[in-house]
Amino acid sequence: MSTDTSATPAAGPGLRFDPAARWRVHPAVAVRPEPFGALLYHFDTRRLTFLKDRRLLEVVTTLASHATAREACTAAGVGPAEQAGFDAALQRLVDIHMLAPAEPVSSAEPEVLPR
Repeated sequence: MSTDTSATPAAGPGLRFDPAARWRVHPAVAVRPEPFGALLYHFDTRRLTFLKDRRLLEVVTTLASHATAREACTAAGVGPAEQAGFDAALQRLVDIHMLAPAEPVSSAEPEVLPR
């Protein structure tokens, strides 16, 4: 799995990718699936990124529907031997602001307000 990015500098130091946390595609990013993988375009930074692995595309597009990034990887068929490579690719997407932290999934019942 690889991500190719344009020559613009990375976003700098910042957020560390945590596979035990919940992530999502940044709200300013559009994802366009392609036969080779996908194009990701960030409307704020005008950065274009290519995903060259269909499983990485599946992970990226389903991150928000899983409680953790690790669960998204497992659901996409990423095995333990491949996990480090996927973690590195996801870290790179965090570095360039294509991914952002998502709110944790709450297992608590929603609060019901009295009438």
